[in-house]
Amino acid sequence: MGEGTAGNIILTGFSYTGKTKVGQEVARRLGWSFVDIDEEIVHLCGKPIAEIFAQDGESRFRELEREVLERVCQEKEVVVSTGGGAIMNASNRELMMASGVIICLEAKPATIYQRLLKDAEASDDQEVRPLLAGPEPLRRIEWLKGFRQPYYALSDWTGHTDNLTFEEAA
Repeated sequence: MGEGTAGNIILTGFSYTGKTKVGQEVARRLGWSFVDIDEEIVHLCGKPIAEIFAQDGESRFRELEREVLERVCQEKEVVVSTGGGAIMNASNRELMMASGVIICLEAKPATIYQRLLKDAEASDDQEVRPLLAGPEPLRRIEWLKGFRQPYYALSDWTGHTDNLTFEEAA
């Protein structure tokens, strides 16, 4: 699928599978740059992603995601952490494939839920909480992850992070 001409590493997968921390460690080991697409969008807009969704809508967020991904995928020797839904867009997938190898980081829904709870307890950041909003957050994670799974399966490689530290996963 991927392994495009730029030779980058593109990480995809559901929230809390380790894309950012693993990506930072891989970039450090390779001496490459690291870019988190969501962080780039926040920097560009000057507001958190939850606020972008609330004020500007998901379609505007997806436009920004596409713009940032297009710019980043032109770089070389970069490890890119994408948002969990980025791979669902066909044009995003094409960019990712042309830029390098796509690696999906996987974890079981229960692991994702436990990581999310731990992060929410340690943080006042409201960005952590949308998956916890509403009843039965574990079921919501299971459903959303299941919905996205066919797209994650299009990745070149898959790595399971359930019982690994981010250093081990890298």
